[in-house]
Amino acid sequence: MTPDDQQRSRQGVLLAIGAYTMWGIAPIYFKSLDGVSALEILSHRVVWSFFLLAALLHFGRNWRSVRDVMRSKSKMFYLVTTGILVGLNWLIFIWAVNSNMMLDASLGYYINPLINVILGMLFLGERLRKLQWFAVAMASGGVLVQLIAFGSVPVIAIALALSFGFYGLLRKKVSVDAQTGLFVETLIMLPAAAIYLLFIADSATSSFSNNPMALNLLLLSAGIVTTLPLLCFTGAATRLKLSTLAFSNTLARV
Repeated sequence: MTPDDQQRSRQGVLLAIGAYTMWGIAPIYFKSLDGVSALEILSHRVVWSFFLLAALLHFGRNWRSVRDVMRSKSKMFYLVTTGILVGLNWLIFIWAVNSNMMLDASLGYYINPLINVILGMLFLGERLRKLQWFAVAMASGGVLVQLIAFGSVPVIAIALALSFGFYGLLRKKVSVDAQTGLFVETLIMLPAAAIYLLFIADSATSSFSNNPMALNLLLLSAGIVTTLPLLCFTGAATRLKLSTLAFSNTLARV
């Protein structure tokens, strides 16, 4: 491994730990939105993430990369797919947290590293060293104990693990930087989110003018809560093997 590769790997590990740490804290934020429906929160995540990413691209003068990506049919196919996967993952997670199913949601992100290892081996030809196999065996044992304690098939946990596992795999396969890729993903979801907020949502919290200032600030913060960890994750995914990304997840949760 060259010094440049080693530097990229170190950056990737730090980015991955940062992403998983922020996601570990995120349930506190979503629990504070307990009175807001899952679809409404998801729509706010998409809309405010779009504006935040647009600002970052504007000040970074990086619109050319967006144009180049949107001219590539293969890259757009990947990003449409990843946009759907990450949107589904967000929706399931928000619904689980606000439905007091934190155990299900947490279990999903403990299963996810094992999914990453399997996907890396099946689709990317990654191989594990002996010590890594030992770590996988230990993690598998821990997940098995949790599954037995759970007492039933954890459908939500499996859906979260699979949707985010395939998201990471596809983002690794498409050659697009983190910021540009995430902007295109949110752009793909934006029409549905905007239509829902403007014309469909009809709840006590759907109008900013009727909400307390604190709630409006929390909804506006959805862009930051969504964008920062995902930028870190996609940055890490381009620098690391999926198996290494999985071990970073485990390390961040220790």
